[in-house]
Amino acid sequence: MLYERVKKLCEYRKITISQLEKECNFSNATIRRWETSSPNVNSLERVADYFNVSIDFLLGRKNYSFKEETTKYAKRYDALDPEKKKLANAYMDIVEMQ
Repeated sequence: MLYERVKKLCEYRKITISQLEKECNFSNATIRRWETSSPNVNSLERVADYFNVSIDFLLGRKNYSFKEETTKYAKRYDALDPEKKKLANAYMDIVEMQ
C-alpha cells in the first residue's frame, strides 16, 4: 500500500519515482524496495514532507492527504462568505507571485 500511495502522489505531481528519490536524497530503487520492505521513519518523513502529506496518509491509516494545519485552513476558507473568498484568493495569488 505504501509504495502504491507514493506512486500515485508521483503521478499526481507528474514526476517519476526516480525523480522523487533524487529530491529526497535516496539511493536508486530505495522507494521501489518499499513494495517488499518497510522504510525507516526518516525516509517516510522526507517523502511526507516532499508531498506535504502526513505519514499516516502514506501508510494508509487516513484516507485524506492533508496535514492537520492544511485541513484547519481549508475549513476556515469554506466558512467564508463568497466576497471574503475572493479576497483570500487574491491575497494567495499575490503571495505566490513573490
